[in-house]
Amino acid sequence: MTTPVSIEFFPPNTPVGTEKLKAVVQELRAVRPQYFSVTYGAGGSTREKTLSTVADIASQGFDAAPHLSCVGSTRENIAEILATYRAQDIRRVVALRGDLPSGTATAGEFRYAAELVRFIRETQGEDWDIEVAAYPEYHPQQRYAARDLQFFADKVRAGASGAITQFFYNPDAYFHFVEASRALGVEVPIVPGIMPINNYARIAQFAQRDGIEIPRWVALKMEGYMDDAASVRAFGLDVVTRLCERLIAGGVPGLHFYTLNQSALTLELCKRLGLAAEA
Repeated sequence: MTTPVSIEFFPPNTPVGTEKLKAVVQELRAVRPQYFSVTYGAGGSTREKTLSTVADIASQGFDAAPHLSCVGSTRENIAEILATYRAQDIRRVVALRGDLPSGTATAGEFRYAAELVRFIRETQGEDWDIEVAAYPEYHPQQRYAARDLQFFADKVRAGASGAITQFFYNPDAYFHFVEASRALGVEVPIVPGIMPINNYARIAQFAQRDGIEIPRWVALKMEGYMDDAASVRAFGLDVVTRLCERLIAGGVPGLHFYTLNQSALTLELCKRLGLAAEA
């Protein structure tokens, strides 16, 4: 049985970026994605761009899943956004707490993602797939792992259909997180998030910000390549391929690729894993 694939993008900031992303969507057709998700800036700062990117993806015949963050939002404007998506026949959303925009003091009417999930489920019914975030190495703002796990279980009990994890490079962290979630009665699919490695310095920055462990041997080898972009790319592909192979062998329900709006590495990884159709 083939492992399902989903793909994540961020909304482009320029017309040129928008056209490039349309080409990337077509290139990634080869991996037969279940859906493409589109991120949403802090406090809804990319709301219109997210909306137009989702519409572009849907117009190309693919399922699209907009991210929706609730911090800084009201029930009224969340309901308005959901009505817009329903009118476009979009029935999948990634529900997040999100971050407040810089300089903003008020959290709005929702404090936690579980409240957003419950609101969507109560106002929209059962015909939506609601994905939520999961953190195998635990949320960087959460001091206690047990409490973070409980917050995750709360989101699922509120009505989540499934979860997508933060990216990681330690498969044991993922399998332990799933096992601990199942012990709390969580039964929904927990799909691992996969970050291909192209620009190592950028990925290392993301990892440090979000409390993600890059294995020491990987970091040392990457740092040894310095500015040798070809070696970084080749070694990164090997590392992430082995990670995905172990996850697939462990029976994951899918793979969710954080593409940074590029197609090449995700395509190559899926070819190596036998998840891409022949051209």
